[in-house]
Amino acid sequence: MIATLAGLALATLGVGFVIVAGLGVIRLPDAFQRMHAATKAGTLGAALVLLGACLVLGTGSAWLTGALTILVLLLTLPLGAQMLGRAAYMSGSPLRGLGGRDALAGILRREPDPLTPREPLPPTERPDAARPDPADRPAV
Repeated sequence: MIATLAGLALATLGVGFVIVAGLGVIRLPDAFQRMHAATKAGTLGAALVLLGACLVLGTGSAWLTGALTILVLLLTLPLGAQMLGRAAYMSGSPLRGLGGRDALAGILRREPDPLTPREPLPPTERPDAARPDPADRPAV
């Protein structure tokens, strides 16, 4: 009974962290802050939900699966966050809220303009231009 209540409390707390991570991804102003919210709060939330499920289920296989899943999360998400941050920095993503100098200036190549939008292709050069229009088919 106590394990079930503790598991539900952990899972509820984890869901709260996942919701905060989702709000962070939606509301934060730049790619670096959004990436941080998704990886840090999202990982903690998912780990708490998994621990809560392990406590509620209480079986050995549940604990093994939960522990391995948390291990995979902890091994892969920091690497993914590093790669996302590096790609955002190199693509010229704006650095909002950065107090002081850019520590990576001169170390990593950075695009001067963030993801410059491209002009749309003319209709004759589009890849889908060769496909027939479904509205031109005769009625059967």
